[in-house]
Amino acid sequence: MDVKAGLFYVFSALLLFAAFRVITARNPVHAALYLVLAFFQAAMIWMLLKAEFLAIALVLVYVGAVMVLFLFVVMMLDINIDSVRQGFWRHFPLAGSIGALVALEMAAVLMGGFRPIGEPKNSGSLETMAGQFSNTRELGKLLYSEYVFPVQIAAVILLVAIIAAIALTLRGRKDSKHIGANEQIRVKAGDRLTMVKVAATQPAQPRVEAATPVATAEVEKKA
Repeated sequence: MDVKAGLFYVFSALLLFAAFRVITARNPVHAALYLVLAFFQAAMIWMLLKAEFLAIALVLVYVGAVMVLFLFVVMMLDINIDSVRQGFWRHFPLAGSIGALVALEMAAVLMGGFRPIGEPKNSGSLETMAGQFSNTRELGKLLYSEYVFPVQIAAVILLVAIIAAIALTLRGRKDSKHIGANEQIRVKAGDRLTMVKVAATQPAQPRVEAATPVATAEVEKKA
């Protein structure tokens, strides 16, 4: 086993561990951080496959933008974890059956790629062409020619996600004080300070307590 194969198994093991912790972590923030780790390991596997553009795009787009936005949304929503866990075991059979079905479908598709095949012809010419081949240029040509409509649809979906995140942050909350920006702009100097004339007050006089009947009787007896 060469170094490349060893790195592939290491990155794959870390990817599986991070993906497992994403669905088992009790804290949603910890789950999001494990998902970031999973994205990084997937990017390293892309680098081993010489797909550097996909690796960089995965780190920049998903880790640098989508996951940061997801973390902000999780922190701002203040999700009640106890209420979310109440329906876990009720939905577990359906979720487990769907997950098993997806795993079987992926296994049926991917297992065909591990079948032994003969060595490709003209391997020397392929290695020569690989040095002159640019993944970024070819992907750009393909995305903006044959797949231009899916790219535009993905852009619209991301725009909707950004608008939804802004709407969540600007929603009205009863436990917070909010002042409209238009009211702050239209404010005048006279509205900020009000001069009030207050009449002068006399200093408080010392209060003299009234003598009690018992004390008055004692004074009369002494006299």
